[in-house]
Amino acid sequence: MKIMLVLIIQSFLLPVEDRIQVTVPTVEEETEYVWRTIADINFFEEHNYEISLPQGDLIEELKQKAKLNQLTDEDYQQLEQYMRSTIYQKTDYEKGYRKIESNKALLNKMINEIGAVRKDWHYKEFKQYEVKLTLYGPGGSYDPETGSILIYTTKEGAFKQYDNPSNTIIHEIVHIGTEASIMNKYNIPHPLKERIIDNIVLINFKEDLPEYRLQTFGDSRIDAYLKNKRSIKRLDKIVERFQREFVN
Repeated sequence: MKIMLVLIIQSFLLPVEDRIQVTVPTVEEETEYVWRTIADINFFEEHNYEISLPQGDLIEELKQKAKLNQLTDEDYQQLEQYMRSTIYQKTDYEKGYRKIESNKALLNKMINEIGAVRKDWHYKEFKQYEVKLTLYGPGGSYDPETGSILIYTTKEGAFKQYDNPSNTIIHEIVHIGTEASIMNKYNIPHPLKERIIDNIVLINFKEDLPEYRLQTFGDSRIDAYLKNKRSIKRLDKIVERFQREFVN
């Protein structure tokens, strides 16, 4: 009996597998991201994106050159020097980093739970997801090939849309899991894609993420098809049926 009790206690003390790696960008990485954001300034302004960029005359000059498609290698070198000498401070990411770190237990729990949900389709998982911080750009993105997530924060440790960054991170992780076998397979348009992800997160984690909400621009017609975990198990067939009834 004592041996069994010891084994039970030890099992609770074993470390939970950490599937989230939070990284602070280097000055080179932030320079690259700021450069890409400036290069795409026409797209962001055309679609009314709110973007964050460093302040300064050089940035305004580069934005104007980007609009005219006149950026050069020399401009990139000037930007890197400006970021290195005037803008970049590693400590600017500390509060955002700490906030994500403090939510790791919840994130690991949700990642393991969504992976364990029975499915008749392939949900792509990574052993570890890299969450990269940035102070710039439109708000973040995900890479389904590497399992990495780029998330916007501020020097004060704030995040877009939610106070708790776990809402956004698990949303992007579900994006990664469904990208190949559902979204690309059926060529899902962006509003429908976002609504499917929102429904999956809400069905699985409503109690864990009480702040989580449906985005207003999503295709709400799919809501009637996604009501519980059984519908997620059959997501492939449900999306196929939806496409047949509403799209094709």
